[in-house]
Formats: sequence, structure tokens, C-alpha cells
Amino acid sequence: MNKTSRERLYLEGNPVLDGQRASFVWLGEQAPDLSADFTDWQRGAPVQLEQVSPGTWVYQIQLDPKAYIEYSFMRGDERLLDPFNPRTTPNGVGDTNNYFYLPGGQPTSLARRKTGRLQGEVTRHQVPSDGLTTSRRRTVYLYRPPTPGPYPLVVVWDGLDYLRRARLPVIVDNLIAEGRIQPVALVMIQNSKTARMLEYGASDITLGFLMDNVLPLAQVHLDLLDVASHPGAFGVLGASMGGLMAMYTGCRLPQVFGKVLSQSGAFSIAGRDLVIFDLLRHIPNLPIQIWMDVGLYDFKSLLAANRKLKLALEERGCRFSYREYPAGHNYPAWRDEVWRGLEYLYPAR
Repeated sequence: MNKTSRERLYLEGNPVLDGQRASFVWLGEQAPDLSADFTDWQRGAPVQLEQVSPGTWVYQIQLDPKAYIEYSFMRGDERLLDPFNPRTTPNGVGDTNNYFYLPGGQPTSLARRKTGRLQGEVTRHQVPSDGLTTSRRRTVYLYRPPTPGPYPLVVVWDGLDYLRRARLPVIVDNLIAEGRIQPVALVMIQNSKTARMLEYGASDITLGFLMDNVLPLAQVHLDLLDVASHPGAFGVLGASMGGLMAMYTGCRLPQVFGKVLSQSGAFSIAGRDLVIFDLLRHIPNLPIQIWMDVGLYDFKSLLAANRKLKLALEERGCRFSYREYPAGHNYPAWRDEVWRGLEYLYPAR
């Protein structure tokens, strides 16, 4: 890195961007390693910066021109925030990453409140589990759109994260206001802090909790379509393990949840394909419509699993749309992409 580029580091911050090339810079006697979406995080090996002059270390990579990237400098197991990048975000598992967008990318404007637009109502409820979850009660958030019903319902696994981190009610408000989707209601179910993998691992017990405990609550408080008259009108949304659970919900209960929105679905774990592949291959006349998306910089095994499931859907002749976007495994990426699935599954009438 020459003097001009080092000056750019102080002026522009890290990484220094030249078109699609990102230059990560560290100043000091020794450089930490770099972990990021493009290194597969803990599943891969961090990259080492190269010393280009005394006290200056650099790693360069070509990225998609619209990419959103999260990264962290690492010294052993210790994370070091980038002193030249003030942009930080929680990584969802108790740590903090730095992030940036390439020049062609930006966060969706749909996640911002727009002045003068009607807002839906979000209410918080405690639902008894009756032994169907790992806690005695589970928090559920209901969203009623700001327009008259009746509405189809979209169930959201990892509901608190979609509420707070993905700002899903704000996105739905804006999509409705702009005439881009038909009004939908939401039921956002908080996940288990200790047993999420268990509850979302293609679990019929979790579906029992949904059908017997959560759905009746939504029917009381929201003006919902009658699924007996509109079979398959309800939808289900989730990311990662929640994406697997969304797909499983649609396969097991297509007469109710006929629209599936899966983001970065965890369809294979530790090299083993999960039951969702068998269900999609063997359930006769599966009447569901599917939106799948996954990041180009997502975990490599997960990206491969989504591509494999896409092939299974093609072989089956299912109605689906599939998208790969230039980001990794995180809520800012899912926030920026979720509107596409909602537009596909619930287009404005």
C-alpha cells in the first residue's frame, strides 16, 4: 500500500474500496488474521494480511459489486474491532462484527419508517406451551396491518429477531402502502434461547404448538382469512434453522401454510441431508409455493445445501423461485432481501 492509499485509509476508512476490490488494512507491528463472510467464518480458515511496508499490512479481495460483507479481525479467539471502520453490527451469537457495502449495494429503504404512512399494530402475548416447547410459556408478537381485513397470516419463526433486527413490520407497512403486496398479518414467535436447534429441527411437536396454541391466539386477535375456504392461503417465514422449519411447516401442513419463504435454510447439517429432501420428493401433489434465497457468501455447506434443494424442487416440478444474493448469513442480509419473497408470494391484487 503506497502513501496515497494509506492516506485514503485515514480519509475513507476500512476497507479501502476500488470498484469491486476491497483492501483490508491493519497498521501496527503485527497484524491479526481476518475472518469474514467470504472466509466461511469459524467453518473455514481466516486469511492472513501481507506486510506491504513497515507497520502496514493488507489483504485484498474482489467482491460482487453489490455485496454486503461482515468481517472481524481476529487474534486467536479474540475479536478486534476495526479502528478504521465505525460500522458495527451484532452477529447474533453474542459478538460484534464490522460491516460495509460495496458501492453498488445499500440497505433497503423499506426498513425505514416513511412520514405520513399508516402503521400496523404490534402486540405482545404470552402463550402457554402445554409441554410442546422447552419453556412453560413462549412470547408471541402479532402484527395487524393498517387496512381492513380479512388477511392471510404469515407465521414467522425467530419472530423477535425478525421484529427487531429485520424490522419486518416496518417492511410490511411500506410494501402495503406502496401497493406492492396485499395486506398480510404476522405472528412472530420467539425462539428458544437454549433449544432452537431442537425445536426447529423439522419438529412435529413444534408444529403442534403452532397449530394448537399459537394459531387460535392469532384467530382471536386478528381478522384472518378462513383457511377452510382459502386452503393454503397462510404463509410461513424463517431463516437458517428457521428456514428449514418454514419449509417443513409447508410440507407437513400445506392445506394451511401453502406459501413458504425460506432464507438461508439449513437443509443439511454436518454433511447429512435432513428429512425435508425426502418430503419434497415423496409427498404426492404437494400444493405449496416456495421462495428460497441464500447468500453467495453464506456458509459454504449451507449454500451447497440450498442449491441441492433447488435441484430437488426442479425435479419435482414445484412452484418456486430461487435467488442468490451477494451477502452472508446474517439479519441485515435477510432484512434487505425478505421483501422479494413477500412480493412473490403475496403480490398486490
